[in-house]
Amino acid sequence: MAKHKGRGWHSRLLAAGLGVTALAAATSVWSAQADPAGARKPQASVSDTGPAAAVAEEIVHASDRGERGVNITIDDGPDPTWTPQVLQLLKENGVKATFCMVGTQARAYPDLVKKVVADGHRLCDHTIAHDTAMDSKSEAYQSQQILDAERMIIEASGGVRPQYYRAPGGAFTPYSRKLAASRGMRPLGWNVDSKDFERPGVDAMVATVKSEIANGPTVLFHDAGGDRAQTVEALRQVLPWLKEQGYSFGFPVR
Repeated sequence: MAKHKGRGWHSRLLAAGLGVTALAAATSVWSAQADPAGARKPQASVSDTGPAAAVAEEIVHASDRGERGVNITIDDGPDPTWTPQVLQLLKENGVKATFCMVGTQARAYPDLVKKVVADGHRLCDHTIAHDTAMDSKSEAYQSQQILDAERMIIEASGGVRPQYYRAPGGAFTPYSRKLAASRGMRPLGWNVDSKDFERPGVDAMVATVKSEIANGPTVLFHDAGGDRAQTVEALRQVLPWLKEQGYSFGFPVR
């Protein structure tokens, strides 16, 4: 997996005084599953038993739509400028996506988190500080980043759990994968990096997706972290093209 550099903007959003959350802490949370087909609104239900059922801790790339499936994943948001535009494009093309949210962003824009869920998309934990050096940090630090983000996303969504965990820049560790999986969040990788974070130009981004989609189904885009106008335009071109090539859109397997 590629390591993405220069994304320290999230650390400035990290609120002071966030405590380290214990791995074994008992919690009462709301839980819900967004309908993969988007045919019905997710229904939240109270869980008094703490964390969701554990899932596999191996990093997943495969699509639940099989060999011709594509998973569109959107990282770093939500953002009040770009997330609504991305959501509109996804709606126009009948595409469901996975939104890997930074906890502080989710807390800042809960209405957008709820909109993502209402539109039938899935949530993914992307930590609270987007620290691409997480794989060199202590287990206590990794726990804080993952579990505090999980809590913020659940609260912002009105009770819908993130179903995946994506390490910033792919900085997974055996510990972080095990922790996330124990909370019902499948570690999520990617096969195609659109390079949109670097803003190389729309044509370059579209060409990257077209040339690399044969490498695997999970495609990485961003809806925050700067000007994402190129991302919006690239999605406007890429989504119809993928459908023309016979691909269908789904979610990463869990």
